[in-house]
Amino acid sequence: MNTSLSWDDYRVVQAIAEAGSLAGGGRHAGVSHPTMLRRLNAIEATLGVRVFERFRTGYVPTPAGEELLAAARAMSELTEETERKLVGQDLRPAGLVRLTTTDTLLVGLLARPIARFRKEHPEITLHVSVSNNVFDLSRREADIAIRPAASPEPHLVGRRLGVIRLAAYLRRSRGGSDPEPRAADALAWIGPAPAMRYEELHAWMSRNVPEAACGLRLDTLLGIYAAARAGTGAAVLPAYLAGTDGDLHRAGEYIDDLDVDLWLLVHPDLRRTARIMATLDFFAHSEEIRQALSS
Repeated sequence: MNTSLSWDDYRVVQAIAEAGSLAGGGRHAGVSHPTMLRRLNAIEATLGVRVFERFRTGYVPTPAGEELLAAARAMSELTEETERKLVGQDLRPAGLVRLTTTDTLLVGLLARPIARFRKEHPEITLHVSVSNNVFDLSRREADIAIRPAASPEPHLVGRRLGVIRLAAYLRRSRGGSDPEPRAADALAWIGPAPAMRYEELHAWMSRNVPEAACGLRLDTLLGIYAAARAGTGAAVLPAYLAGTDGDLHRAGEYIDDLDVDLWLLVHPDLRRTARIMATLDFFAHSEEIRQALSS
């Protein structure tokens, strides 16, 4: 009897264990629930042991399953590290670069630099993942990240591009004149919804804006920006986005408590790759980004 498992078998075990179910593991692996069940049954038949305990609440690894899972994770880490090092051996700035950033940064700061990057580096294909979630560069979910952070993760290398400043903004009057400054409790406000992961903004709003004054909440800064442009109320927004918008007026000083650094980050195994180096160098020295952050 063949008692050896393939690498795909280990991936099946890892997918089920991390999802806690056959359906979740199947979604991660891109196969159907019945296929995952057949593959798990085959693995258990090959080894002659039960790999998972089946409960109504999900699948839990047995002691044998824990050993398989540990081996699967070790192999996954090894293959990912090997791929990163091999990717770093090319010498020509050509090929695919995967960049991740937020929707607000893309719209307000990066769209024009990206357009110029494509003209200067036509042999590099840029895939941009727009997400407010933090992509894991060590697992190669992306090659480069441009995102705000108090400090970068210790396993990454990068460059601080500048400081993102925020302030309260209001829509200008029809005549284009700036509105008169008013106390926070006299304004209608647009705020972050509870689901929005921005603790500093939530804290500032709770300290400075009466709850009753905030009649609209959204879960993205880009949504808040759109509402402010429509004249719904005052909103705290990044200066690089709202400060260049002729429809909006800054009402008050910049909010120092909300200052955050903008980082350009990469995994160290990739930074010597020609296409990665070219991309990093471009964004690190972008005059458009520098001016937008300093305005």
